[in-house]
Amino acid sequence: MEYSSIVFKALSDPTRRSMLERLRAGDLNAGELAEGLPMTKASVSHHLSLLKQAGLVRVRRQGQNQVYTLDTTVFQEAMQWLMNFFQQDGKAEDRIPKG
Repeated sequence: MEYSSIVFKALSDPTRRSMLERLRAGDLNAGELAEGLPMTKASVSHHLSLLKQAGLVRVRRQGQNQVYTLDTTVFQEAMQWLMNFFQQDGKAEDRIPKG
């Protein structure tokens, strides 16, 4: 999957966006991120894995916990891509990837 596709896929899910919102306030471990979300640990792990794969979060080990940190670099790149997309001259059909 293309890098930007992974980022936009990660951002498309309301649960993952909720996790990212929580990380805006500071670093959290997986349990803290999952708090109040009606899902299994496996589902939480899947969401966090996709956020990590997209580069939207970084993870570090702290004792027995994995602590997640928001990585704003990827957000900046995604915003730049969107701005470039909407500033391009030409028809919308010219911007749709072929094949």
